[in-house]
Amino acid sequence: MAEPVFKRILLKLSGESLMGSRDYGTDPERLRAVATSIKAIHDRGVEIAIVVGAGNIYRGMKGAAAGMDRATADYMGMLATVLNALPLQDALETQGVHTRVQSAIKVEEVAEPYIRRRAMRHLEKGRVVIFAAGTGNPFFTTDTAAALRAVEIHAEAILMAKNGVEGVYTADPREDPEAMLIPEITHMEALQRGLRVMDATALTLCMENRLPLHVFNMDDEQNIERIVSGERVGTLVKAEAS
Repeated sequence: MAEPVFKRILLKLSGESLMGSRDYGTDPERLRAVATSIKAIHDRGVEIAIVVGAGNIYRGMKGAAAGMDRATADYMGMLATVLNALPLQDALETQGVHTRVQSAIKVEEVAEPYIRRRAMRHLEKGRVVIFAAGTGNPFFTTDTAAALRAVEIHAEAILMAKNGVEGVYTADPREDPEAMLIPEITHMEALQRGLRVMDATALTLCMENRLPLHVFNMDDEQNIERIVSGERVGTLVKAEAS
């Protein structure tokens, strides 16, 4: 097997990638499969940080959040990411991978507070670090949290796992049957074309820090290991040439 091309990565998992065939919530089998794929690259010496979304939980709360103050709804979403981080931590530790959850909102009984230097020390010691509660601020998505944490910890790339799509397309493949997969694009081109890579704030942060994104389908758990081995999978979003 090829040597890993990255020393440290940040994996952005959508909440939907933990949902399996359920309408919402977390599927235990799916969780184990995701943990197994993370363990495979961890065992190869790659330092792994994870930001997890909450679409699988928040989908069930949309009715309750309708008409609610935006900040309040966003705080609910942040807490939902903690509910995803804890079972993911448990699934990883069941497979022998030492894992720490750091939350941007204080929930000290179940997670450490987010401290950048402590997170980096955990990574250096071979622990997987899961960042929960987004940035800790309303009006910012978990995409922005992923970009921010990746820059803070000096990750070499963001691996952005999608649910049911192979990467970045010219249009939404669920709505446009003629949408085509884009194998490679720059951050600026993605912004100018309004493509659904991640939100504009997060994509701009990646562009300013020349941080590459690998957007791929999480339905095939082997894709993470392929990307880490240097194979081209899904879409690469890269900085413009200097």
